[in-house]
Amino acid sequence: MPTDCLSYKQTNYFSNLILDYLDEKEELNPFYNRFSNLENFKAQIDEKQEFFTSEKRKVLVKVLKQQYSNLDTSEAVLNNIEALSEENTFTVTTGHQLNLFTGPLYFLYKIVSAINLASALSKEYSHQKFVPVYWMATEDHDFEEINYFNLNGKKFLWNSDQPGAGSDAVGNLTTEGLEEVFELFSAEIGGGKNAEELKGLFKSAYLEHSNLTDATRYLANELFKDYGLVILDADEKSLKTEFIPYLEQELFGQISHKTATPVAEKMQELGYGVQVNPREINLFYLANGLRERIIERDGTYFINETDTSFSKEELRAELKNNPQHFSPNVMTRPLYQEVVLPNLCYIGGGGELAYWFELKEFFDAVEVPFPVLLLRNSALIETSKQDQKRKNLDISQAELFLKQHELINRKVRKISNIDIDFSPQKEFLVQQFQHLYELAAQTDPTFLGAVKAQEMKQLKGLENLENRLLKAQKRKLKDEVSRISDLQNELFPNKSLQERQTNFSEMYLEYGKELIPKLINELDPLELNFKILTFGE
Repeated sequence: MPTDCLSYKQTNYFSNLILDYLDEKEELNPFYNRFSNLENFKAQIDEKQEFFTSEKRKVLVKVLKQQYSNLDTSEAVLNNIEALSEENTFTVTTGHQLNLFTGPLYFLYKIVSAINLASALSKEYSHQKFVPVYWMATEDHDFEEINYFNLNGKKFLWNSDQPGAGSDAVGNLTTEGLEEVFELFSAEIGGGKNAEELKGLFKSAYLEHSNLTDATRYLANELFKDYGLVILDADEKSLKTEFIPYLEQELFGQISHKTATPVAEKMQELGYGVQVNPREINLFYLANGLRERIIERDGTYFINETDTSFSKEELRAELKNNPQHFSPNVMTRPLYQEVVLPNLCYIGGGGELAYWFELKEFFDAVEVPFPVLLLRNSALIETSKQDQKRKNLDISQAELFLKQHELINRKVRKISNIDIDFSPQKEFLVQQFQHLYELAAQTDPTFLGAVKAQEMKQLKGLENLENRLLKAQKRKLKDEVSRISDLQNELFPNKSLQERQTNFSEMYLEYGKELIPKLINELDPLELNFKILTFGE
């Protein structure tokens, strides 16, 4: 399978923060621990080994064995779970919401990145073991973010009016109402071997499991069990008991706010913007079908949108007796992960890494090792037929990533038999007006504004004329324009990256069980390039 790549900068889809991180810009050094080079993991291993105790391992393995007790999985997964009890075993982790039927394609890319990084580490550091982990975001309550997937340009939506949809942790939601989605999905994909396999996956996951956590665990396990992927639901009392000392610091010392706020301000000063603004208390209260913010006012702790409140002593007692009622938000979930896992690296998208950069000082303050941060793989999957269309249209792979009007304008200019590029004329005009500026300055400087206005008027006139000629030429070349826009729309649905829109089922219909092995084979998380994968002969 042919594979090409572009730099992330060439795609125009990644922030300056991520591009500067990949370039290891010096000004970003304070915001992370170690860069994601293979050789940097040696020091990360030593640091994590000292922190992560055998008792923590026992708790983790017990939880995992319980969660897998009713799941048919592979020897590779079971061996990895067992290995986590050993002091020389470490994890590399990615996390994701419980999107319906995995949501967008990058769900696969995240997990493939974790699997392949664990494999690369195993080769480099043969005396240790490395386990890929998928952290299920079971405690999120943003139902509208996860209740759909896109297939063939259509949105398959799970409408649910069950209590808790939108307010409770999504992992607790029942799978009620997904029969209708299954029927629509089945009708859309039709028959054939690959279609029947997809129907079986959906049916077994969502119609034969009672809640979204179990359904997602089943689906991810079926897709990745052959590669030893361990799936964790951290909404567990025993794991949160391990986290109590840090929950106390957050509730009564507001430590994430105090440490992350100055970092966020520093990032803004550097021109990067802020992904997440920390609250005073970055925890939710999770109980009775609700997940609501904890707010402190004058020494009393209130549960937002409820009549529930605690004194400091009452909240401390509640924390000791029911730690499962305390749910991390986006600022504290990373710390929770690093406390309960022997983790070396977090793998995420650009938006995720952006909020991790805000947390280094927070981790230092509570004395928890900060993981290596690795940008997940990104890819564009095209068929050999689409690749041939691109070549016939004389479009480079980098040009595919241009905004559509820029791409069309560029190609129309190139294939036209007349030159519709007024850049030389504009440059000549600017030079002529430079003489007028000098003349005005020598005679009456108050005329400089008038000269500037005239320059702008004439440049605008040239630009309008250029656009009118381009528009006319597009009409003459409408067939070529149509083929260009059709190809780009196929590869960039909704004018966005394919991986952020398209569900894996669209690819699975074409490639079946070969899809994931192909991705495992082609995506190297340490290459730090955007991949273009051409499937087919």
